[in-house]
Amino acid sequence: MVDFDQELDACGLNCPLPILRAKKSLAGIESGKVLHIIATDPGAVKDFEAFSKQTGNELLDTTEDGDKFHFFVKKK
Repeated sequence: MVDFDQELDACGLNCPLPILRAKKSLAGIESGKVLHIIATDPGAVKDFEAFSKQTGNELLDTTEDGDKFHFFVKKK
């Protein structure tokens, strides 16, 4: 598991809400900080890969734990 500075629970939300909430959370943290997002939407895996490429924020790790997906995004 990756060390993180802030956590966002996006469980139960479907696309595009996990991305939109992550974008808002990232806007509120300093550059270099890591946001841990927990989501239950399987589509979020591809969404966060695309989000990272488009925004320049680094997707450090993606893990699956049962029905939950964990994303660690480092703000550029």
